[in-house]
Amino acid sequence: MGRFPNKYVIGLTGNIAVGKSVVRKMLQHLGAYTLDADALVHQAMMPGAPAYKPIVEAFGQFIVGADGRIDRSLLGKIVFSNPQALKRLEQITHPVVRQAIQVLVNRAQQRVVVIEAIKLLEGELADWVDSVWVVDATPQTQYKRLVQERKMSEADAKQRIQAQNAQADKLKRANVIIKNDGNVDDTWKQVQQHFANVRKALAGGAAAAGAQTAKAAEAGEEAPQEAVADMSGVTVKRGTPNNAQHIADFLSKVKGETISRMDVMMAFGQKSFLIAQREDETVIATLGWTVENLVTRMDDFYTAPGVPVAPLVKAVMTAVEAASSELQSEVGFIFMPPNTPATLLSSFASSGYAPITLKEIKIPAWREAVEEATRGTERIVLWKQLRKDRVLQPI
Repeated sequence: MGRFPNKYVIGLTGNIAVGKSVVRKMLQHLGAYTLDADALVHQAMMPGAPAYKPIVEAFGQFIVGADGRIDRSLLGKIVFSNPQALKRLEQITHPVVRQAIQVLVNRAQQRVVVIEAIKLLEGELADWVDSVWVVDATPQTQYKRLVQERKMSEADAKQRIQAQNAQADKLKRANVIIKNDGNVDDTWKQVQQHFANVRKALAGGAAAAGAQTAKAAEAGEEAPQEAVADMSGVTVKRGTPNNAQHIADFLSKVKGETISRMDVMMAFGQKSFLIAQREDETVIATLGWTVENLVTRMDDFYTAPGVPVAPLVKAVMTAVEAASSELQSEVGFIFMPPNTPATLLSSFASSGYAPITLKEIKIPAWREAVEEATRGTERIVLWKQLRKDRVLQPI
């Protein structure tokens, strides 16, 4: 057993751009509580957060941008070209992140927890997990993702890859290896099967309540999807890759463009979906959502024509807040296009979501999440604080 006797903790690792986050989100779809240690590092170095002042003191005021935040790009160039500088940064951030992880895992309601960390095996976190999962991809795939998706120069991409410990060392210590070279369906099947094996092991001593889950695990199926909210004849539940075609068909109809199952599958690597269905399983609404860095971000809210909007919004918001609570989210943001009808905005307001501008967001980690979601687009931003107790409290 690892550090947490009442949890089964999967340590998810692999070198840069192998697709760890995609696999983590798939495990979240399957019911695990997931967290990203590297994202917690980013949050820990925000202004006022525990690691901010020590990092500035160690590396100099010049790494602080005009907005008061640490320039992570500049800091990255320093530490990835100097092993001693990287070691110093990790000495500052790792204890803070380990403390946050301990709080989050202990608070998690889910039995299975996934900790994604690029340096899982190089530090204490390796002793905290029950199983090591390594995501693997070819060097060619890594370079392509860094250059095309993260917009790095070829030189920077090469430097980042070479600065890390050999992927082969991680593979030698793996209990599970997930190959992720671009075919999302293949990756999903691998993740689903290995997670089914975990569920089967955990359900081994269960009585009747666990029998259905164990049987599904043997077949390599997902656990039954329970409703998370209801409204007179309509059920709201989490969408999964297994009903990607239904989501694609609905989005194609309401958006007036062709959305394929593969489009939705690719989207599952970035976000989750909530779907509202009638009793005949007809989809009448979707909401895209994700919890990253303890922030819920919601977009792609679509409804079928003629459906009463107010009760549907209430049901969907109840569902997404329940799901966000399970993932310990601190705040929810909704991003809507500028032409959103006033009736829809008032329906969100009835659920406690108020308009907010970027300048009005005081917590740097929350502001960065909104900046990322709205970059290059015009959006109405609505928000609601979901919990008071923050993990990385400002100093």
